[in-house]
Amino acid sequence: MANDQLSDIGACVFDAYGTLFDVAAAAAHCKDDLGDKMAPLAAMWRDKQLSYTWLRSLMGEYVDFWRVTQDGLDYSLAALGIDGEPALRQKLLDLYFKLDAYGEVKDVLTALKGAGLKTAILSNGAPAMLKAAVDNANIGGLLDDVLSVEDLGIYKPHPSVYQLAVDRLGVAAERICFMSSNAWDAAGAGTFGFKVVWVNRFKQPPERLPGAIVTEIDSLRSLPGLLGVS
Repeated sequence: MANDQLSDIGACVFDAYGTLFDVAAAAAHCKDDLGDKMAPLAAMWRDKQLSYTWLRSLMGEYVDFWRVTQDGLDYSLAALGIDGEPALRQKLLDLYFKLDAYGEVKDVLTALKGAGLKTAILSNGAPAMLKAAVDNANIGGLLDDVLSVEDLGIYKPHPSVYQLAVDRLGVAAERICFMSSNAWDAAGAGTFGFKVVWVNRFKQPPERLPGAIVTEIDSLRSLPGLLGVS
């Protein structure tokens, strides 16, 4: 049965990194190279990648997400004392460029499209990164659009990023169901006016931020049922 707060939905919009695509996959594929530094690298790389997007947005010094991703990796490799291995750096970047999708993603998108809902990605990712990940997951035919902050030159959670989905999809904010595994992104989208489902894959506590979240799930498998889609 559909969640009453998720009725009259016209579009399902997904964050990409951490929501559709596994941000730890690149480091995991290099487990033999990284050893016990695998998990610390994955965590630090992600933290730096995100913090650089926020700081650059505040500074008015935008560069694309691929540059930010490389900068975050370079910091993390240096911090962990593994910055003298250029082949490993390149291997990690090559893997990040086409990250693995979570196992349920294709089936969920297929169900939503079968129910007549518009589907899209709204991401910090650079267009080439998003295309590579979408192609690798073979989900391009299940998406109506792939939207990047590249068109705006500022990162989430700036309201103009969420407005991009409204403008491009032609669906009012209150009729967009937005999914993110990033609690700060969920908060930003809720503040903007989307109907937000927080995909709390990592069992994190709620952020102390404004922005209403309709419900919390631990994977996207639950989403079709919330929307009354079989």
